[in-house]
Amino acid sequence: MKFICSLIVVKDMKVSRDFYENLLGQKVKFDYGENLVFEGDFAIHLEDHFKNLLGEKHNMITKKSGNFELYFEEAEIDTLYEKLKNHVVFIHGIQAQPWGQKVMRFYDPDFHIIEIGEPMEELK
Repeated sequence: MKFICSLIVVKDMKVSRDFYENLLGQKVKFDYGENLVFEGDFAIHLEDHFKNLLGEKHNMITKKSGNFELYFEEAEIDTLYEKLKNHVVFIHGIQAQPWGQKVMRFYDPDFHIIEIGEPMEELK
């Protein structure tokens, strides 16, 4: 078995695509309309369509559950923070983690947690 990607459910494909493409600089790898995959292999899937795929037993999508995050790395984390600070709801700004890495966490438009950290290679 081979792991392919993580998939998050979004309310509005246009809003989420704009957020990930234009604010976070992600590039679309495949666009299937109701779902799309970004380079780096994470996907977003339109909520209404996803509910139909799961069936009636699973018609509730939990928002802001706090049990999953998408993790990215960015060498210019301070510059990115300045770009994001008026566009996202932060869980916390840039903070040093116990292992020494600087990270920030915030919500995407559907309240999925996004973590962006400085590259781990820079900690050596």
